[in-house]
This record gives sequence, C-alpha cells and structure tokens, in this order.
Amino acid sequence: MHFVEIYDTTLRDGAQAEDVSFSVEDKLRVAEQLDRLGVHYIEGGWPGSNPKDIQFFKQVRRLPLKNAKIAAFGATRKADNPVAKDANIRALLASGTDLITLFGKSWDFHVTDALGISLKKNLELIADSIQYLRSKRKRVFYDAEHFFDGYKANPDYALRTLKEAEAAGAGCIILCDTNGGTMPWEVREIFSTVAQEIRVPLGIHAHNDSDMAVANSIIAVELGAVQVQGTVNGFGERCGNANLCSILPNLKLKMKVDCISDEQLGHLKEVSRFVTEIANLSPEKHQPYVGDSAFAHKGGVHVHAVQKNPLTYEHVRPDLVGNRQRILVSDYAGRSVLLGKANEFRIRLKKKSPKLMHLLETLKDLEHQGFQFEGAEGSFELLMRKAEGTHQRFFDLIGFRVIVEKRKDREEPISEATITVKVGNHVEHTAAVGNGPVNALDHALRKALDKFYPQLKEMKLLDYKVRVLAADKGTAARVRVLIESGDRTRKWGTVGVSENIIEASWQALVDSVEYKLLQDQRKKR
Repeated sequence: MHFVEIYDTTLRDGAQAEDVSFSVEDKLRVAEQLDRLGVHYIEGGWPGSNPKDIQFFKQVRRLPLKNAKIAAFGATRKADNPVAKDANIRALLASGTDLITLFGKSWDFHVTDALGISLKKNLELIADSIQYLRSKRKRVFYDAEHFFDGYKANPDYALRTLKEAEAAGAGCIILCDTNGGTMPWEVREIFSTVAQEIRVPLGIHAHNDSDMAVANSIIAVELGAVQVQGTVNGFGERCGNANLCSILPNLKLKMKVDCISDEQLGHLKEVSRFVTEIANLSPEKHQPYVGDSAFAHKGGVHVHAVQKNPLTYEHVRPDLVGNRQRILVSDYAGRSVLLGKANEFRIRLKKKSPKLMHLLETLKDLEHQGFQFEGAEGSFELLMRKAEGTHQRFFDLIGFRVIVEKRKDREEPISEATITVKVGNHVEHTAAVGNGPVNALDHALRKALDKFYPQLKEMKLLDYKVRVLAADKGTAARVRVLIESGDRTRKWGTVGVSENIIEASWQALVDSVEYKLLQDQRKKR
C-alpha cells in the first residue's frame, strides 16, 4: 500500500464548528500537539479573513516543529482583481508559508449562481492564481471545492477545472465533498474516473453531513489518494469534517498504510483529549478508538470473555491508540466483573466469597435506588473496600447546615454552610460561603479538614452533574449527583443519590475527599 500524507485542518475548518473558538495561543498549542502526532501538514488558517490568523502565521515560525509543515489557506483571486493586486492572494504570500492551499469552484452552479461569473472566467481564476503563486516559488495544493456535486451535475466542466489546476502547476489536487452528502459508492466511481484523467497526485477532503466522511476518505485512499484531509475529533462546520481520530488508526491498523509511526499513533487519545479541552468542549465518550467508552465493557458475558482474551470483544488493542480497557460496574455485572475490578484495585475477594456475593447484592440494590457507578469509579472502589472490610474513615460528620439567603430582588442569593466534623479525637467546627449551597458546603468541608489533610488543597472539583431520576414527581423527585474531581495527576468520579439535592451532593463530596486521601495514603506505602 502507498504512503499517505495527513493534512490537518483543525485550526481552520475545525475552528468553524459551532461552539469552537481558538485564540492565537490555543492554535499554537494545538499545532505543537499535531506535530507530535506526526501529521505532515497543518493548515493554520485563512490569513486573508481575520487578524487572528495573520498573528498565528507570524508566531508559528518560532515553533520548533519536527514533523509538520504549515499551510496557509485561501481562495482563488476575485474576478475583478488582477492576480498580483488581489488582497487574498497577497495575504497568502504575506503569511510566509512555503505551502499554500488554494480552493476554487468545481460546480458550475456555484460559479454562475454564487460567484456570478462565466464558466470560462472561473477557469481563468484557477489558472491565474496557481500560476502566480508558483511564480513566487510557493508549493500549491488545490482544493476542488464541491467537486463531487459538481461532477454529478456537469462532469465535463468539473474535470476541466482540475485540468486547469494541473496545467497551472498544482502539486496535489484534493477532491472535496464540501456539502458532505456523497455516498461511498459515488466516491468510488468518481474518484476512479478522475484518477484516469489527472496525473497529479490526488487527495480527499470530506465533510460529514451524511456520516460518511471517514468511509469516503478510506475509499479514496484505497483508490490511490496520497493525501487525506481532516480534523481532530471531526470538528468542523455543520456536522463536521472527516475525523482523523478514526482515519489514522483505520489506515495504520486496518489497511497497513504507511502514514504515521506506531509511537505517534500511541499519542492519539491524548491529542484528541487535548484539542477537546482547548476547544472547551466535553469529550465524546462514545467516539471510536479514542473515546472513554471505546474499550469499555459492561455486560457480564462480555466482561467474562474479554478477561480471558480481549480479542473476543475488542477489534484492536486499546494501547495502540493510547486508550485503555475499562470494566464498567452496573446492575448488569456478575462475579467476573467484580473480581476484575477487585484485581484492578488490589482488593482481595475470592470467587466464592460471601463478601463478593454480598457486594453483588448491594450493588444491584444501590443501582435500583438510582446510584450509577459507571462514571463514579471512586465511589465504587470505596464501596468495594467497605465490602472487604479495609475501608478507613478519615473523618466523621457530626452535622452541617446550609443557608441560602436572598436579600434583594435583583441581587444573587448568598450561600453559607457551617459544618462540624470529627477527625480522631479532634472536633472541628467551621463555616464558609460559596457560589451556591453545594460550593459553600465543599468550601466548609475542606476548611474543616485542611489542618489535618493539607494535600486537599491540590484537589479541585472539575465537574458537577445533576440527573432527575423520576421527573413525574416534580421537585420531590430523587436526584443523582455525579462529581468529577482531580488533582495534579489524576481524575476520579463519585456519586450520591437522595430526594434532597444537598444530601446527594454531600454523599458525592465525601466520597471524593475520601478517595483522594485513600490514593495519597496508598502512594506513601
């Protein structure tokens, strides 16, 4: 199988996704991670469209990139501008990149209706723009925008646009499914035809509006595409772009295509999560290969099988993409699940132990009440240690009170919590305020425990979720609170359930603190 170059457009196409906005510093940090992943080209942005991208191209020159080349992106010249005076072309040259990706129209409908020019004039724009950039010693990739729709509407004209780009000196011609509606069998037929007509290397740029972007990209590679364009996590306008987090392992592990190294592929999940965090989005846990659920097993039959041999329910080894196998705990769990988790936590429970059977019954009962341990492994480890008889109480609650007071109609309420806890023979009573009753309770608990456990200062509450379990009961419904906490090295989840949201939050907070103290204690041994 031939070598395939990976062209990442997260910083341009990905940044056009709803809810995504990268600062210049964000883009520089993402570029470093993409380089570490081993992508060959990083499309930095459109320097003719906004000042932020202009600033990025100035600053990215200082990055010591080892694998990737930076590309500037822009359009062919406007019809009423000489190419040498076209503002977009001049901005592309001013970006200072050796590589420029230029897009032009391939669909006659777009030429006549969107640009409002003749089909002949559009061919001139393509040829003039590429030739001029080549005369400035720039390497040019040509993105044939809307190519597949254009080919289906007018195949002769769509091919003519490619031949103009080829004759003008484009180093690679990328066929774009810009509207994302092309089916795989159409890609196969059209790409095969184009490959017989065009001698310049071909690439693929697919959008995901029909959920076919990854499939269409893979088919194009099978047919000889030497470049695949996409984004990390599939970020992009509307429904997104082809997802490199699926394309890379599919190429490397399934098709045995030479694209990035095994070591670089091992960074895939880490880079996926990094870009998600920089974009300030929640990770998609069900994403193939890199999602937290990609190698997670819940059903007892599945768990029993993968513990014997992971290949029974895993199509690749999770570590190849930087992921890991997870055994989920729920009321579907059998003894094999619990034994697997016990082994993971280094807890001694035997297969026929009464403690194990009691734990299984306790688990099923708690989940019937509304507890969920799939996202709360911190709480579950504490539950297992209680069943084993090795659970340690780091403190005992004597009592707490939470007050929410609203003094004026247009002012935010004031939340205050007072708490009394006992640590050994010491009783500590304190109070704290916070942004809401749960935050106040969290502050008060930490304040009471700080002198005994100073390591709690490095612990942070990262996420807080509330789920109403029986909506038909209105405000009297039972709620489940899931809390994600973390310190400098790890993250963990805890859970609480009650008709009272403060009590449910307290349960999750206590588990979170106890789990932190337990892990620190184990680390010292």
